[in-house]
Amino acid sequence: MNDDAGTPPLLWVQTILFASTFLIALIGVPWYALAVGFDWTAWLGFVLFCGATGISITAGYHRLWAHNAYKAHWALRLFYALFGAAAVQNSVLSWVTGHRRHHRHVDDNDHDPYSINRGLWFAHLGWMVRDYPSGREDFSNVKDLERDPIVVWQDRYYLPITLFMNFAPPLLVGYLTGDWIANLLLMGVARLVVTHHSTFLINSLAHRWGRRPFSDGCSARDNGILAFFTFGEGYHNYHHKFQTDYRNGIRWYDYDPTKWLICGASWLGLAWDLKRVEGFRIREAQVAYQLELAERRLAESASDDRWRLVLEKEYQHFRSCLEQWKVLQQRSYDRGRERFAAASREIRRSARRHARALERALNEQLRRLEALHLEMAPA
Repeated sequence: MNDDAGTPPLLWVQTILFASTFLIALIGVPWYALAVGFDWTAWLGFVLFCGATGISITAGYHRLWAHNAYKAHWALRLFYALFGAAAVQNSVLSWVTGHRRHHRHVDDNDHDPYSINRGLWFAHLGWMVRDYPSGREDFSNVKDLERDPIVVWQDRYYLPITLFMNFAPPLLVGYLTGDWIANLLLMGVARLVVTHHSTFLINSLAHRWGRRPFSDGCSARDNGILAFFTFGEGYHNYHHKFQTDYRNGIRWYDYDPTKWLICGASWLGLAWDLKRVEGFRIREAQVAYQLELAERRLAESASDDRWRLVLEKEYQHFRSCLEQWKVLQQRSYDRGRERFAAASREIRRSARRHARALERALNEQLRRLEALHLEMAPA
């Protein structure tokens, strides 16, 4: 089945919403800035409301509810539900069912709701303004969320919550500062457009622009520039490889404010059970992918016994690391059940040291393979 075999009808509510808010942000906001001007309170409200709505999509809709990357206190979930509704990207249930289908069927034109293979415009916005069969809701994959009373409440009262959360904050700030038009334009319309398109960039540009250090099995890319505009969601190749990790930027210096918020919430007791992929598993995925790329390049080039010997040596090293890791994991599991806490702590410390050594070994191998790719490249 191909959705494009006959153009589906327009969804007029979505089309009018996207078009009108974009035009007001493009024309009305600059006109008001020149004719009247915005004071600092309007800009502060814009920044804070942008942050609250954006982070509610990334930390709440996405990493908490779509991927179960951690668990959150009811107060934090309520915050996400309210400010996520203000982002006007549908209810948690509707958003998550589409996103889980995207991960399961990524790049499949018939089943991925926003497949990049149907074009940049389609993945960014087009899939939402026409009634494509691939975008129709199927709640069979969100049964787990139907047990969350906050999610169910937000879905049931989504429209009044959305209207209240989009109009009440800017009108309140406008009342307090004496300029409700400025706040409606900035906190209301401009903020909504920015939040919309920062999210939509992940569906579109993050599947076209960037690097693929973990896998080329799908179109998702890592892009630090996009991460800056999307609250850390730009490390998309990693995310598609390890989607349950609460982090998208795995290095300490990766710009990922969503990760920092979740981590900070855990220190305050508002989040727990944070899922984090072990460093060894991350390096394992990277090395396996580099070995696969080297194999492909070798197969496409003229036979060269020197490169084959080098590659076979790297494969042996890789297999040795994996075997040692397997033994370490089994030993840690067996000894971890010992009764004496002090002994168990020493065992855990020893296991961590061994794990870090194996991770360093894979990291060194990754650098060798990257250098090998440069040497194998045709002159």
